[in-house]
Amino acid sequence: MTDNLHYEAAFEDALRRRQRPFLRVDEQRRAEFSGSRVKSFDFVVHQPDGGGWLVDVKGRKFPYDLPSGRHFWENWVTDDDVSGLTAWEGEFGPQFPAMFVFAYWLTLPGLESLLPGTHRFRDRTYAFLALPAALYRTQARRRSDRWGTVFLPASVFRSEARPVFPATDALPAAG
Repeated sequence: MTDNLHYEAAFEDALRRRQRPFLRVDEQRRAEFSGSRVKSFDFVVHQPDGGGWLVDVKGRKFPYDLPSGRHFWENWVTDDDVSGLTAWEGEFGPQFPAMFVFAYWLTLPGLESLLPGTHRFRDRTYAFLALPAALYRTQARRRSDRWGTVFLPASVFRSEARPVFPATDALPAAG
């Protein structure tokens, strides 16, 4: 399994085990709107209110180790991610908000007790936090011009991110 795909596979497993209806999107081909190619998202996830989320999963280690030290809540996305989700949200309408779901692979023991709705998958623990793509359109800061990336300041991220699976969203009993 490639480095990025385990995050999406873990999210899909969490949806299945919690019996949440979803549709996985084939990202191999970009769609075309008005003659422009648009980046695809990863999932349409049904919501109890009757609508659905258009989800782009972003996998990150938590914490993320760099020579400068440990980093928490990495939440950068590309300009292409934001513009693609914005285009899809416009096509689907307000019942289908575009969401970034950050799939954090918890790499230190004990972190799962700090985050609601964690999920074990293939001997790894993940936490899934969601943010509207609209937030990136209004509050993101430039991370890198060269790579075309933006991020939300930690204070905005911490106040706006919501668990995809609240602690009350328990897994069904096995067999």
